[in-house]
Amino acid sequence: MTTTIISSTNRPNSSTFKLAQYYQKRLAEKGMEAGILSLMDLPPNLIQTDLYKKRSAEFLPIQDIVSKTDKFIFIIPEYNGSFPGVLKVFIDALDFPGSFYEKKAALVGLSSGKYGNIRGIDHFTGVCHYMHLEVMPLKIHIGSINKEFDEHNNLYQSDTLQYTEEQMDKFILF
Repeated sequence: MTTTIISSTNRPNSSTFKLAQYYQKRLAEKGMEAGILSLMDLPPNLIQTDLYKKRSAEFLPIQDIVSKTDKFIFIIPEYNGSFPGVLKVFIDALDFPGSFYEKKAALVGLSSGKYGNIRGIDHFTGVCHYMHLEVMPLKIHIGSINKEFDEHNNLYQSDTLQYTEEQMDKFILF
């Protein structure tokens, strides 16, 4: 079973990528290997080269990762009350319906505000349902993300640790 964590922004030095790395590390400590696919790695001309059934050589390895993945964790920051547009472009560029059909996903929202991208996770859940991507019921929302990491980029707030650990444990069994 192949697991991929999607860092769902193309913003450099993002908290989203730090959280993806944290999830990868904790899952490995629990016995589950997971790769990270950062949307920072998308081809810069994706809109011109890979939408509407076109395929560039730069996008083929990304499509291959998604095609071979059975379970996903989407780490999704809040952008204007929803999820990043680059995440939607990424989804639209992938083969449909095979990329996500009848696969599984866990969703983690984060924001600098206090609500942890609740609305964006709801919006993305609708997209997942359309693609027949089964979403794990326990969705995490981490607000004030800039106050959540210690100096080693580990989460340390007790309530956040409790919920993320529970989500990871359930995801392993999902």
